[in-house]
Amino acid sequence: MMKKFLIKFSVSSVITVVGVLGFWIGMPVPIVEQAMSQVSQSEELAEAERLNEQVVQLYQQGKYNEAIPLAEQALGIRKKVLGDNHQDVATSLDNLAQLYWKQGRYSEAEDHYQQSLAIRKEQLGENHPDVATSLNNLGVLYYSQEIYTKAEDYYQQSLAIRKQKLGENHPSVVTSLNNLAALYYSQGRYAKAETFFQQSLSIVKQKLGYKHPNVASSLNNLGKLYYSQGRYKKAEDYYQQSLAIRKQKLGHNHPDVAQSLNNLAEIYYSQGRYVEAENHYQQSLAIRKQKLGDNHLSVAISFNNLALLYNDQGRYKEAEDYYQQSLAIRKQKLGDNHSSVAQSLNNLGKLYYSQGRYKEAEDYYQQSLAIRNQKLVKNHPSVATSLNNLATLYYSQGRYAEAEDYYQQSLDIFKQKLGDNHTSVATSINNLALLYRNQGKYAEAETRYKKSLAILKQQLGDNHPNVAATLNNLASLYQSQGNTTRAIEFLSQGLAVEEYNLSKNLVAGDERQKQDYMMTISETTDGVISLNLQYEPKNLEATRLALKAIFERKGRILDVLSNSLQILRQRIDDPQSQDLLTELFAIRTQHANLIFKKPEDFPSPDVYRKLLTEVENKAKKLADQLGHRSAEFRNLSQPITLEAIQKQIPADAALVELVRYESFGKLRYGAYILYQSGEPQAIDLGEVEAIDKAVEKLRERLRVDNSRTKNIKTAARELDQMVMQPVRQVLGETKTILLSPDAALNLIPFEALVDENNQYLVENYQITYLTSGRDLLRQNPHNNRQSPLVMADPFYYTKIVAVNRSIDHISQLFATKNFGRLEGTAEEAKAIKTTMGLSDNQIKTKGQATENALKQVKNPDFIHIATHGFFLEPSSENSTNVDNPLFRSGLVFAGVEKRQSGGDDGVFTANEATLLNLVGTQLVVLSACDTGIGEISAGEGIYGLRRAFVIAGSESQLISLWKVDDTATKDLMVAYYQGLKARKGRREALSQIQRDWLKGKNGKTYQHPYYWASFIFSGDSTPMEL
Repeated sequence: MMKKFLIKFSVSSVITVVGVLGFWIGMPVPIVEQAMSQVSQSEELAEAERLNEQVVQLYQQGKYNEAIPLAEQALGIRKKVLGDNHQDVATSLDNLAQLYWKQGRYSEAEDHYQQSLAIRKEQLGENHPDVATSLNNLGVLYYSQEIYTKAEDYYQQSLAIRKQKLGENHPSVVTSLNNLAALYYSQGRYAKAETFFQQSLSIVKQKLGYKHPNVASSLNNLGKLYYSQGRYKKAEDYYQQSLAIRKQKLGHNHPDVAQSLNNLAEIYYSQGRYVEAENHYQQSLAIRKQKLGDNHLSVAISFNNLALLYNDQGRYKEAEDYYQQSLAIRKQKLGDNHSSVAQSLNNLGKLYYSQGRYKEAEDYYQQSLAIRNQKLVKNHPSVATSLNNLATLYYSQGRYAEAEDYYQQSLDIFKQKLGDNHTSVATSINNLALLYRNQGKYAEAETRYKKSLAILKQQLGDNHPNVAATLNNLASLYQSQGNTTRAIEFLSQGLAVEEYNLSKNLVAGDERQKQDYMMTISETTDGVISLNLQYEPKNLEATRLALKAIFERKGRILDVLSNSLQILRQRIDDPQSQDLLTELFAIRTQHANLIFKKPEDFPSPDVYRKLLTEVENKAKKLADQLGHRSAEFRNLSQPITLEAIQKQIPADAALVELVRYESFGKLRYGAYILYQSGEPQAIDLGEVEAIDKAVEKLRERLRVDNSRTKNIKTAARELDQMVMQPVRQVLGETKTILLSPDAALNLIPFEALVDENNQYLVENYQITYLTSGRDLLRQNPHNNRQSPLVMADPFYYTKIVAVNRSIDHISQLFATKNFGRLEGTAEEAKAIKTTMGLSDNQIKTKGQATENALKQVKNPDFIHIATHGFFLEPSSENSTNVDNPLFRSGLVFAGVEKRQSGGDDGVFTANEATLLNLVGTQLVVLSACDTGIGEISAGEGIYGLRRAFVIAGSESQLISLWKVDDTATKDLMVAYYQGLKARKGRREALSQIQRDWLKGKNGKTYQHPYYWASFIFSGDSTPMEL
């Protein structure tokens, strides 16, 4: 049976598209204008009229807070001059009530509307049009509070008066038709709603012209209706028309524009166009906060919708924060039992379900369902949503009978209210199919999956994430029945849809956002590898499909970041891109400086945290802008194929792709071997736990120079038996390996493993390290290379001489005299200068070896940096306890003790290194401690300095895996550059040194693998162009 992770539940969430206040409900601008056209009876009344004109202006601009005091003044003047029961007083009461309504102050609004209605009935009679206005406005108020019976009664009274007194085509009749339609929509009575909306639109166009804001409102409302029915193309068309009119007539920052942006975002979200969706949601939120204030219900809508998007992208922390903010506003404004509160509770339940927090999820779902049953009409679609979600929760807990009952109830309601072809119907059918599959009712499951797939394709298109989920579910079903051919067929289609969406969504956001999105498809990655290695290891199609998925996904974020920066660096004709890069570099430097500041440098922890948050947010925004900008210049990427990668593999070499995957709840390692020609081969290597223990044992023995060689060889042999011996059985006589490790396997030098003949692998194999086989497709530009740069022997204030090039604790970065001089680096720089024929200005030592000097480089031929390096685990010593490992990995330069290093602080983090301009740089040598280690990320390699310099554009890197001896490192580097000068390959030059030292050619001291295995080579292994 196939692994459960290939199954994706469809849990219904609720996005508020127009929200409580979203439909064009009423009026009031035409009514207000009519009231203000009355002839002034005195100077005071003239003042009241002037104030009301300002109120209208501010209302139209969405500046309700500014409008209310003026409206209150106008009301006071009219009461004083005209008395409490004058018609103009009624108008002022109406205007003020509407402003309160816009702010969600319903009790005050109702009081003012009722006073207005009483005056008008007394002064004008029961059937006057102004009485109809008051009735309409009270209907709006009750609608907003979901008191639907009362709202419909008031709306119907208002409509009857208007038709009788004003005629069938009067604009006020339009208002009543529109508002009744909104009411019917909210009750799920869609056919009746569409009839009323269409009547309203027809009259408005006839009376006000095609570009009036009220036409935009009618178009918006129809768009919402079509969206709810799953008619997305038609909905988007109506929303776009509405947005264009609103921008033209109301300006770009009006709340109604925010509403249109929000609604378009919902369309994009539903179609899996997450980048466009987030962009529109954020624009909408910004306008609402600016115009309505932070605690407005419309702001709650935006928080809710962004949270739902983040939830689906795996950005759970951000999602929970936004959901909670939305819930707090709604409870404050609407009370605990409003259906919008139920929506927030439902969505929080979905979030907790996604995180496996089932008890909390059930509690929130039940609260949501109780409110909906109480407040909404029987069989409302929102009730069906709650039933569906509870059913999915019960399924996950093995409560199948309850799950089936709730799924069936949900399906019946959705069909009744939304029709047979709605996406919510597809959701319920998919979930029932899943239940039947796990009960062994395969025929019933297959029928339902196919029905769900047909609806989803029809309504959402072929490339929606939910289409991928259903395709993967069908693959799982066929695998359960032993039909591998059909399983591979459908899984291949599902992976293709996921790849389509992956390429779209990795464009946006910072690195953390990209990681979160990758996590949403990690189960499918595990699934296709598990299918191959656990069920079908000899099936060629399964092997090819799994390896293709690995090439598409392993190291993908690194590839995207590197390519994006390379594209922008080369766009020297685009000053905006260059300005953004410069700004991001400055912000990342500021961010790093803040992290490594002393806590006492700030007035208080709150001030520090505020500064840090501001810088982090600015950096995220700039990274997102650059991602979008690079996408504008990027050619459509060609699909990754095994054949394309095979062409880049040398004839005498093999690509060995190691991968960590999950199967039946256990983490395992696998290996894929690919040659220049022929088919790939796959091997399951065993459980991660045992292999990682062997990795750590070997690392412990390699990292110290007094470990007995026998003990090292024992540990190295143990790990080799698990990992490389099975691979060698496939390699045969091939001695050149392009190795792409994964997870903890990135932390060991494979050259130091010991084979069955008690020989180190370096004695017989030449190994080049890659992040992924896709690295072979990377094009390295060779033009515009500038002078190389060597940085060594930085000036430190202490007189201590250091024996190694490391920093052990983060407290050292806050100290003033902890950096010992590295004497070997001075000799190292001198030897490199002589060997490579460099000039004095290409060597930076002593006080010239500053952080700022490194940041000034542009496309250097190569960089050699010999200084102290660090990778620091999160620690209580650091008040920031930085999450981002690229801030905990770096190098230190001259002046670091006093935080003065050529205008910088002397602590150069990997995060800052990502923005160096190294496009075309052939080699980066990090002649320091721990430059090859960092935080492990399965599928993305190691987050540390090596990753940073790859992102910056360098072709290859020489890096260390533990604390290196100063003198030994100097000797290794001198010999390495002699090899490069002799035209040896960048990898071959290191391999030769390792073999020579192992054989004792440089003295017995260096025979220990602590010395010769400390550095590894990664990237392009060909000889440098000198």
